[in-house]
Amino acid sequence: MLRSILRTAATAVKSHPTTFDILIPAAISAPSKLSSSRTFAKGPHPNKPNFRPDIKPDNAATGAKGAESLNKDLRARALKEDEKDESLNIGPYGRPLFTSAASISQLTKKDTYTYMKFRREELESLLAEGLPIGMLKEFGDSMRDALLIRQSFLDLRDNFRSIVDPTVQSNAKGHKARKQVVLDGPVSSGKSIALAMLVHWARDEGWLVLYVPKGREWTHGGFFYKNPKTGLWDTPVQAANILQDFLKYNKDHLQKLPCKIFEPIPLGEGAGVGWMKGADVVQIPEDYTLLDLVQVGLSSTHAAVGVVVRLREELSLVKDVPVLIAVDQYNSWFTFSEYEEPVTVRSCRPIHAKELATVNAFRSMIHDNMMVGAFSHSTAVGKLRKDLPDVPADARINFPRYSVDEAAAVCHYYLRQRLIQREAFTEENWKKIYYLSHGNGAEMRWLVPFMR
Repeated sequence: MLRSILRTAATAVKSHPTTFDILIPAAISAPSKLSSSRTFAKGPHPNKPNFRPDIKPDNAATGAKGAESLNKDLRARALKEDEKDESLNIGPYGRPLFTSAASISQLTKKDTYTYMKFRREELESLLAEGLPIGMLKEFGDSMRDALLIRQSFLDLRDNFRSIVDPTVQSNAKGHKARKQVVLDGPVSSGKSIALAMLVHWARDEGWLVLYVPKGREWTHGGFFYKNPKTGLWDTPVQAANILQDFLKYNKDHLQKLPCKIFEPIPLGEGAGVGWMKGADVVQIPEDYTLLDLVQVGLSSTHAAVGVVVRLREELSLVKDVPVLIAVDQYNSWFTFSEYEEPVTVRSCRPIHAKELATVNAFRSMIHDNMMVGAFSHSTAVGKLRKDLPDVPADARINFPRYSVDEAAAVCHYYLRQRLIQREAFTEENWKKIYYLSHGNGAEMRWLVPFMR
């Protein structure tokens, strides 16, 4: 009996095979899709209905950008019409919103809390190495190339002016002229913009300025080799970029300044090409100018680092024209670079910025030359100790964020530039923005459109 039951069951299985196709999703049951990468369906989720059928999800981002562009165009037209109405150019307490000074050199204490208009072509010419990101952001959001005149900047300008012309008196209390200055302060306090304005002023005055808008680039990217002759690390790509930037605005000055050091410049490894065969130095003729020296470094990748180091020595000997070295992101030169030196098969040693030949030549402030460096905390290089090596103890000064009076001028300017709705603008509202942001310029600019 049992055998008969088993025989009947086996026959039923053979004649009616069980299938699982209706239980397993097609994407899993199909053998060809098991080895493919995971994919996701496009379009609206079946469980989340589209309440705006006239707007397709794939085009939502495009629609938002289009609306933003339209609003910007309408605002630009309105601002163009506002130029005809002089009554709008009124700042806090009925004072003029824009200064009448024709240049940075003419600015006085009376011009504080006002804005100075610039021409973009002039800025890009005088700051050929590049404009600070904060300055470009300010220009873009306000839709006008203008900057606030701050007393902290005028004190910085007058500090270096009094060094060249001792008859100039500074308005700063307890002022002591410093040839070396380090601008420190919280994020978005305007250090980079102040440094760029200082370079603008110095070049207007006819000074020779080596401006480094991005000091961090000296310690990142490109090739790096250890020079057995110096024990330092050569970065020929960065060296060539340094020379190119220095040549952009200073060419007329350089061709008038003769070289004063004629010792041969040692050659190093070129960018990706190794050592030069048959030569280890390059000769500097006695009739060479600083322009010729820079051209040597640009024409030979093997000589680029050596020329940058020699250029630092030559700049310290220039007496015919005031020389200023201005470095933004200066704190990047007091921490580790991007480069690493292999120690064992499985470990590497990080290379400090001071071990790079170019940084080593320019980082020190223990000299008699005018030099200003600005910290950039947005680069997140870490917290540095108060007493920095190779920096005078009294060189570090705090660059403050906006004061209440400066914030008042800033908010009236943004009202003028239609970043704030006029019906929502009150003293109470702009002070709320100021205290909420703690005087952070970037945060204030972002918050003022939400004033209600």
